[in-house]
Amino acid sequence: MSAETTESTRHPNEATRNPNEATPRMQRDSAPPRRSSGSLATSKARWRYWSLMAGLIVASAAIALGLLAWDNPMPITDEGFWLIAQLRMKNLVVIAIVALCQAFATVAFQTVTNNRIITPSIMGFESLYVAIQTGAMYFFGVTAIVELKGLVPFTVQLLLMVGLSLALYGWLLSGRYGNIAIMLLIGVVIGGGLGSIATFMQRTLTPSEFDVLAARLFGSISNSDSSYLPVSIPLCLLACAAIYLSSSRLNVLALGRDTTSNLGLNHKFEMMKILFFVSILMAVSVSMIGPMIFLGFLVAMLAYQFSDTYDHRYVLPMAGLLGFVVLGGAYFIMKNLFYAEGVVSIIIEVIGGGAFLFVIMRKGRL
Repeated sequence: MSAETTESTRHPNEATRNPNEATPRMQRDSAPPRRSSGSLATSKARWRYWSLMAGLIVASAAIALGLLAWDNPMPITDEGFWLIAQLRMKNLVVIAIVALCQAFATVAFQTVTNNRIITPSIMGFESLYVAIQTGAMYFFGVTAIVELKGLVPFTVQLLLMVGLSLALYGWLLSGRYGNIAIMLLIGVVIGGGLGSIATFMQRTLTPSEFDVLAARLFGSISNSDSSYLPVSIPLCLLACAAIYLSSSRLNVLALGRDTTSNLGLNHKFEMMKILFFVSILMAVSVSMIGPMIFLGFLVAMLAYQFSDTYDHRYVLPMAGLLGFVVLGGAYFIMKNLFYAEGVVSIIIEVIGGGAFLFVIMRKGRL
């Protein structure tokens, strides 16, 4: 009896001294994974994100190589191969610029407006571009639309777009009753009005003039000019860097006006700053290749779904890579399979429009 008593009293003492031995192994093995309070809460989420980023980088490199090497008659070791690749490099740089502009502008704009369905196109940038091109054809003829290319007309068009958008933001957001909803509604009205004026002018053109104009109104890589790059590259990099460095502030802006103010940020100033950079990015994109309505929406939607986080430090890079993959892939298909000379808006509009309807039919579940 004394041995049994000693044995029975020894086990609780040992369990008290070493609790890990008293815990069953199955209970320890089935413990939930550790979570953190960061943007990517679990190791699985981090692994998933960086795996997708690596896959997008590989896909971007493959698309870039395909655009440079596909249907190149020279072997890669020959000097002529690199001369041909250098001629194609301009289109590759344009695709990268437009992808970054559309991706960063759309993600930032949706955060400021607290709506993942609308895009910066709602502010009438495409309508203004169409009105400028149509007005030049209507008042000055075919020679004007041809001579509208070049660094000076490109810069003037950029300044006009950015200036009008800033005037719109400053007027609608500085008043006593100004708010983002009224600004969006005014943008829709202005865009519709400019579209109606452009349509009226187009109906008075001759068939030959309309054919020349229609080629400029499609979102096409061939609309770009190498003379645009000295202005568009610095503007794109500056605006994208400014938006990315404001990622933490964008995270706060996504919480709404009241929460932003309670956390010590000037909501109006931060919103105006982001909208200014969004205006620059959209003006650069539209002025370079023309209207591309659903590209930004498609890229932003995929970036939110794939990154699965609220943090813009992770959403923005993924959106930029997705933009290059989508736009570069569409350009490769249209140019090399359908010989459409880089008119990528057809595929972008079909896929992006279908994705937009899919999101709407899911009752706004984004």
